[in-house]
Amino acid sequence: MADPFAWDATLLRRYDTHGPRYSSYPTVPSFSEDFGEMEYQAALARSNADGRPLSLYVHLPFCRKSCHYCACTKVTTKSSKVVEPYVSRLDREMVLVSRQLDTRREVAQLHWGGGTPTFLSLDQMSDLIDRMHARFGLSSARDRDYAIEIDPREADVFTLRHLQALGFNRLSLGVQDLDPKVQRAVNRVQPRILTEALIDEADRLGFRSLNLDLIYGLPFQTRDSFAATLEQVIAMAPARLSIFNYAHMPERFTPQRQIREEDLPSAEEKLAILRTTIAMLTEAGYVHIGMDHFARPTDSLAIAQREGTLQRNFQGYSSHAQCDLVGLGVSAISCIDDVYAQNHTSLDAYEGALDAGHLPTARGIRLTFDDRVRQHAIERLMCDMELDLDELSETFGIDAPRYLAEALERLETLQRDDLVILEGKRVIATPLGRLLIRHLAMAFDARLPLHPDSQFSRIV
Repeated sequence: MADPFAWDATLLRRYDTHGPRYSSYPTVPSFSEDFGEMEYQAALARSNADGRPLSLYVHLPFCRKSCHYCACTKVTTKSSKVVEPYVSRLDREMVLVSRQLDTRREVAQLHWGGGTPTFLSLDQMSDLIDRMHARFGLSSARDRDYAIEIDPREADVFTLRHLQALGFNRLSLGVQDLDPKVQRAVNRVQPRILTEALIDEADRLGFRSLNLDLIYGLPFQTRDSFAATLEQVIAMAPARLSIFNYAHMPERFTPQRQIREEDLPSAEEKLAILRTTIAMLTEAGYVHIGMDHFARPTDSLAIAQREGTLQRNFQGYSSHAQCDLVGLGVSAISCIDDVYAQNHTSLDAYEGALDAGHLPTARGIRLTFDDRVRQHAIERLMCDMELDLDELSETFGIDAPRYLAEALERLETLQRDDLVILEGKRVIATPLGRLLIRHLAMAFDARLPLHPDSQFSRIV
């Protein structure tokens, strides 16, 4: 098994600092509590002028069990009684949002995340889809992108048939690792047969694309054990793979306190797992999109990257460019017009705002001109693995090399280490630099805190 590029573990360890994932720029720590409901309503109204398609994200926070690695906003409960009041609050939020929006705009993208969306019963899923259709008018277009995250322990073949009837055409299955010892250590015991049965049924039903989520850096993982998981996953032939770097931050995420630090793979072993992952997936024909995403060359993500239309948002990489993102539910984040707006992360505060007749906006930010320039630069770097400064100059009416002179100067050290190539008016990440793309993006971040280690995970 040959490496797809020259590997330098020493260099990777040196640059393995803490930094943002750049699902947004400015990043969430820059959001202000001075930004509230009125500012969000104004942005919703302004967005109608451009008439961009809509992307709806719905956060469904309920889980029957808590996975020890989890850093998501969730509610652990075995009671299905919590769903009805939550869906009722979601409907109130949708009503308040839809009053500000031209609902003739196409809903080109829909994503249900969590938590565990399949915690909902089939009837509850139908009810929520019906309410969304009533408020926004869901699309039946062939090229729509309607995805849902699935826990194979909370779904079966009947679930998939029902989801297809509701209009979903993409699935994302949480797997994390197939090694039983690792599964027990993170409180997610999930027999391989559950995942395989769903993949087979999804293929039979003709779902457009299927993604599997894996995590490296979990307790008891080794390069050999993870290679065994990857071998089984490759045989399942998913169109996409998301292979996340586990960030152990028990001081911020309570469930992670159940994981013993001494059981985690060493930094050296973790790098070896990453190296094995890239080599095996490249050999199997997957394209490394960037960061933790891999896709078949025929998948829409890979096609969008080749065509320069790939985007990045809070759900990862997206092939649907130029959508306004409306986030619904506790902790959900919207990206509308020139603002980011986040809902309350506490379920009580979220419900309280809606019960009082208000949008549950807790904080946000309106982008300055400088923010928009840097947002564009960072997104293109993260999506294309290169940045065309001439295109940036033309888009914003600036002399980009002069405007971003300090950022380009910061990249010179990385150029000497062969992580980036500065070629005329282009900034190009080398194969090794792609693994450190977050570090390259940090050069353009004018809002980066002095001590990012307190807020962000490690890069590799």
